[in-house]
Amino acid sequence: MYDRAEIAGSTNALWGAIRDALRQDGIEAPEKLTRAGSLWDHWRHPGLVLSQTCGLPYRKALHDSVTLIGTPDYALPGCPPGHYNSVILMRPDDARTDSADWPGLTLALNDAISQSGWAAALETARAHGTRFGNYLETGAHRASVRAVAEGRADICFVDAQTWRLMSLWDSLAPKVTEIGRTAPSPGLPLISARGAEAERIAAAVRRAIERMPAADRRTIGITGLTWIPPEAYLEKDIPEPPPASSLPPA
Repeated sequence: MYDRAEIAGSTNALWGAIRDALRQDGIEAPEKLTRAGSLWDHWRHPGLVLSQTCGLPYRKALHDSVTLIGTPDYALPGCPPGHYNSVILMRPDDARTDSADWPGLTLALNDAISQSGWAAALETARAHGTRFGNYLETGAHRASVRAVAEGRADICFVDAQTWRLMSLWDSLAPKVTEIGRTAPSPGLPLISARGAEAERIAAAVRRAIERMPAADRRTIGITGLTWIPPEAYLEKDIPEPPPASSLPPA
């Protein structure tokens, strides 16, 4: 889920280490990652070996048809192991940063089934007793940041690990500024096909992360694999989709 071109070599190294650890345990694993095609098709494939999904798709549509393996830990600031949050971003010259101002703002969201881009935004607004004035669905966190930077939207909520990587590698990062962060949520879990041997796969992933070159671990930002039970994902509410927007699609 965090596979930027700049870190593809390290991502490939991580998969190579996982693949080898799985094969050593007698579990068949493909030589290379599958990067093309529909995520939903991959996640629901009966032969899925390993993938990463978001917490909202897991609790809304996948939990009864896949096997939860574990949750990678990215050691994000202010988050327990295996958890993450959203960074709230606006343009540096926009002074409407108080939550009381949000009814006058357009929220750019990557997807209505995104925990970090939509559910966390809705939860945070409700906790402050407020809402957003309009909504622009963009299809990706980076597209949401671009929409804010270009003035087509005013505020967006971005997965903290995505923002960490954008801050290192992306030309859009200096065009927005962080105004806050949301409460932590369980992070993006690893899943396998229904009936998979979760403990064996998880053990292989842990060994692979431990054996990776330290430079590759630092590049990805991964520190280990944690166990967050399904109940921790399922107990969160499933948000309604955003109201119909008067804005054209991004």
